[in-house]
Amino acid sequence: MTGIVDVPRRQQFVAGEWTGAAGDGWFDDLDPFTGQVFARIPASTRTDARSAVDAAAAAYPAWSSTGPRERQGLFLRAADIVERRAADLIALLAAETGAVTKFGAFQVHWSAGFLRQAAHWPYDLGGEIIAVEAPDTTCYAFRQPLGVVAGFTPWNGAFNLAWRTVAPPLACGNTVVLKPSEEAPVSAGLVIAEILEEAGFPAGACSVITHPAGGAPVIADEFFERPEVRAISFTGSTAVGRHLAERSAHHLKKIVLELGGFNPMIVLRDADMESAVETAAFAAFFHQGQICMNARKIIVEAPIYDDFLARFAAKARTLTVGDPRDPATALGPLINTAAVDKARARLTEAQAQGATVVAGGQFHGPCLEATILVGVQAGSPLDCQETFAPVVTVERVDDAAAALAVANGTSYGLTASIMCGDTGRGLELAKRVEAGVVNVNAPTMYAEPVLPIGGVKDSGWGRFGRWSVENFTERHVVTVNAGTPRQRI
Repeated sequence: MTGIVDVPRRQQFVAGEWTGAAGDGWFDDLDPFTGQVFARIPASTRTDARSAVDAAAAAYPAWSSTGPRERQGLFLRAADIVERRAADLIALLAAETGAVTKFGAFQVHWSAGFLRQAAHWPYDLGGEIIAVEAPDTTCYAFRQPLGVVAGFTPWNGAFNLAWRTVAPPLACGNTVVLKPSEEAPVSAGLVIAEILEEAGFPAGACSVITHPAGGAPVIADEFFERPEVRAISFTGSTAVGRHLAERSAHHLKKIVLELGGFNPMIVLRDADMESAVETAAFAAFFHQGQICMNARKIIVEAPIYDDFLARFAAKARTLTVGDPRDPATALGPLINTAAVDKARARLTEAQAQGATVVAGGQFHGPCLEATILVGVQAGSPLDCQETFAPVVTVERVDDAAAALAVANGTSYGLTASIMCGDTGRGLELAKRVEAGVVNVNAPTMYAEPVLPIGGVKDSGWGRFGRWSVENFTERHVVTVNAGTPRQRI
């Protein structure tokens, strides 16, 4: 490859050491906007996964017995490093994942806050005393770490979702092996290892292994077949998540899944129009529609439908596409050529079936304009499946009951949004929406570190954030009889 000597080579992080893959294989990590090679990355195999699990298992006894004060200090130092490196992290996210400046800054800010919250979680690992019937007996239920946790992280919220995968199990006293997406091996993995190493986390507490496209299955085999790996954390597609859940059931491992979402936004007739339009634009188009929590369908009550659609289309036309490094850019590139091809095919199919594009629809290299469609055929892919692009449909309904039926008429249930003037009514409707998170007068992807984020139905199970303490610990019951034993044969 021309100029390959000028492309930086990264190493993976195993047992506290930076190293290449066992077979000395490499793959190209591409800049999605320019198409040029951003870095060369180790192409790991099952041998590397085995070494990483070995390191995590060896580090577990010491790390699990580390006191909460020491763990807290390490997380706080990691947060400081994230904040100090903010500028270069934002640049990294633009170059590797196409994240525009605002999204890169959001990921960095969110991650630093998440780490500061995680710093307290080691103190949340107490237990309880359970009242029992036996006399002179005390029953203790301790919360203890599991062992080794294997984490699979995506490319689309590369930095913050990697921290969401790593920090909770580490805070609970587990060790971690992190496998980032091949589309973002640096910002979803290797840079996490850099920060953990600088913060002073011990060798083996978190290893990061990387792989090319098609290389994940053999690494997953190692994770599932090793008894030391007691839990799996996965953020990604429903299809892959379902497969991992089946394997976890077979091997009796815990698994936490945040999967796909076809997230509705309901706009009621009493909603503030300006707020509804701005919120809808953010929810639908932020990060080029490549967030699992993006709004995919906007459901509008009939009395305000025409006004909303006109204003929403006008707003969409103001959103510039282009180089994510330019702070003025609102929408950067789709992640790869496959994503571009998928979006183009979905738009072509929808229009052939009678849908109308009321804004956007044009590609500029790897970038797609903010695109709004109406009249999309019910049951078509664009109507009920994630396209993962800046594409949203708008649908007219007669009333709130009809809006609720449309919102719940999907196999997914990750997030939803209700825009309204009467927040009390919005709250009552929110209770009836089949989604893990419903935001009233906020976008579909409103998510703070403290919230128990996760989905229902085909959007997964388990909750992330502080509530991950439930996922990455188990209750260990100990009873103490202080009197004369009463059980006799």
